[in-house]
Amino acid sequence: MTSDLQTGRPRGHDFQQRPLSASEARVLGTLMEKARTVPDSYPLTLNTLVTGCNQKSSRDPVMNLPDAAVLEALDELRSLHMVLEGSGSRVTRYEHNFTRAVGVPEQSAVLLGMLMLRGPQTAGELRLNTERWYKFLDIASVDGFLEELQDRSAEKGGPLVVKLPRAPGAREQRWTHLLCGPVDMCALAAASQTQGSSAATEDELIALTRRIATLENTVATLQDQLQNLNEQLGLSQPGQP
Repeated sequence: MTSDLQTGRPRGHDFQQRPLSASEARVLGTLMEKARTVPDSYPLTLNTLVTGCNQKSSRDPVMNLPDAAVLEALDELRSLHMVLEGSGSRVTRYEHNFTRAVGVPEQSAVLLGMLMLRGPQTAGELRLNTERWYKFLDIASVDGFLEELQDRSAEKGGPLVVKLPRAPGAREQRWTHLLCGPVDMCALAAASQTQGSSAATEDELIALTRRIATLENTVATLQDQLQNLNEQLGLSQPGQP
């Protein structure tokens, strides 16, 4: 597979000069997720990527991005060396280059990808939600990588995450990414106050997370098989002329 990447140099300074848009963050996070959860279907076609961006589960907020918006986001991410476009088949496929482009270790990239997809989370939630991406030893190790991202030097582009003030009634503080620019603390505080106060047990959350992940994996595999069949038969994709 060929790519348009000319260099793997870190480009952390881009985040101070040019924050990502919400759609760019969603596209990037989705590519990072699918690379680990459905490797047989990766790199992704545009149709599969759009479906992943607009999932109703494991996304906060839920979005409804049209093909044109996803293509525009891909073009912008390519200019930042965060996404590569491959050739060699009838359908163009896309993959992320986040770890090399931003200059962070694999574990940090996993945490940033999950924050882009699901919004602010505690270290415990991040460890649970990233279970299929990377198995962190414990919550302390998650905290360690988050603190490194928060203390990132200006020479490397500055902090990529921030620890939020403790929400009323919450036991743990949440973290959020800074890839889309500074955080609106007032908006986050208002959102947290509107959330319900009930909480599931850790075992229930683990079971639910695994069930959702299994379903997403099955759907992605079926979509890829259908697309490959359409290619072999010379048929257009649903919704295409």
